[in-house]
Formats: sequence, structure tokens, C-alpha cells
Amino acid sequence: MIPHQVIIRPVVTEKATDLQTALNQYAFEVAKKANKIEIRKAVEILFGVKVEKVRTMVQRGDIRRVGKFFGRKASWKKALVTLHDGDSIDLYGGEQE
Repeated sequence: MIPHQVIIRPVVTEKATDLQTALNQYAFEVAKKANKIEIRKAVEILFGVKVEKVRTMVQRGDIRRVGKFFGRKASWKKALVTLHDGDSIDLYGGEQE
């Protein structure tokens, strides 16, 4: 898998932002078949940072209801990537100088 297939999108939530500031951890939605080694290499190539640790989990799809019909959202895989001290990722696309 190429790095753009492994990393689908960053997870930008209040909890993920707190992890960025406190522990230098970033959350990404990744391909379900990607393993920790592929995720580590993809983050290092795409963002040019040094990865210290990768933790993964599968987020189960919850049940949603529309009227009388029930359905289930798709499950997805989340990766928490811990970076070395001094490294950071600019997820919001700040100004480049």
C-alpha cells in the first residue's frame, strides 16, 4: 500500500487536540488492513517526522435510526501516533514561510 492509501484522514476532535498538546500524539483514520509498521512508515514519509509509537483500534459502527428503519454506520480503524520530542504535524495548514 502506498502512504496515501494507508492514511485516510486526520481525526480532529476535542479529545484528539488535547492529546496533541499534552502527549504529542496525533489521531488518524487509517485503512482497515493497514498494520502498525505500514502506518509508521506512511506518517514518516507524508509528514517528515520521526514516529516513536503507534497504537491502533477498531471503532465499531454504531446503530442509527431514521424513522422506523435502523441501520449501522461503517466501522473504521483509528491509529494514535506518538511523535518524538520536537516533532509536530501541522494539520490545519498554517502559513508557510
